[in-house]
Amino acid sequence: MVRRREFIAGLGGTFATLPLSARAQQPAASVIGFLNPASPTEFAYRVAAFRKGLAEMGYVEDQNVKIEYRWAQRQYDRLPELATDLVRHRVAAIAATGGLPSVRAAKTATSGIPIVFTFEGDPVEFGLVASLNHPGGNVTGITMISSLIVPKRIGLLRDLIPRIKTIAILMNSTSPANKTEVAAAEQAARTLGWQVRVLSSSGEEDFDAAFQPLTRERADALLVCTDPIFESQRDQIIALAAHHAVPAIYALREYPVSGGLMSYGASITDLYRQAGVYVGRILKGEKPADLPVQQPTKFELVINLKTAKALGLTVPPTLIATADDVIE
Repeated sequence: MVRRREFIAGLGGTFATLPLSARAQQPAASVIGFLNPASPTEFAYRVAAFRKGLAEMGYVEDQNVKIEYRWAQRQYDRLPELATDLVRHRVAAIAATGGLPSVRAAKTATSGIPIVFTFEGDPVEFGLVASLNHPGGNVTGITMISSLIVPKRIGLLRDLIPRIKTIAILMNSTSPANKTEVAAAEQAARTLGWQVRVLSSSGEEDFDAAFQPLTRERADALLVCTDPIFESQRDQIIALAAHHAVPAIYALREYPVSGGLMSYGASITDLYRQAGVYVGRILKGEKPADLPVQQPTKFELVINLKTAKALGLTVPPTLIATADDVIE
């Protein structure tokens, strides 16, 4: 009688001599696309958050999922060709991150491949989905709907600087979502009796020119719209605000962490993490049409006291008490 150990050893030897095609195969890794208008060096932390979301669903890059990255390097007109290239690669899903231009480029390139967006505007208003609860089609994602948060930012500026008479708003002139955000800011500011001055920029090349009216308009405060290009150049924007000695409020905590005065908004890293989760759910078989568009439920106020002091501002204790993070 053949002993059990000898029998198993015999099987092992037989298995080792079998051709590869006869052995158990590991399933091929899924391939997904990642589309963004900025650059990998600027948004590395966002990619890390996206990977974290994928990992929560059991997908680890270079193990059981491959990510094809396409970065437009702040050239919006490159996004359509980059989206088309991802379609040619037959990716299983596209993470169209960084705002409306990415989503529109992906949506134009394919009506069949699932698309998950991160977006600062209302996706219904811009025709990306049929409704937030029932997106329909091949598109869903995560949105901040910044225009709904703008009145809160205006109110925080009033609490910090009661003497405000004129507010400037920095917008990306190429962003339709920014136009909606500016309209909401104008309405909130004029309700308080403030004058509004809009500063338009389309990128880093004209930031200096965009800020020039601050000197002659004597704006008392500045609101910077939500925009991925602005965030990728936040050091320059913060430096210009300091140069013009204008108190500014931003959408993301990354600004005060980098030396800006104050921010109020959702966590951008959590939005990217949620996008990773949604892509993972789609890889597992769920359809974007059935995945409701997600909105953040937690918003954070971050104040940089060092910057406030440099601007000659005293932050009220009540405002400090309500802040989620105070940088000293």
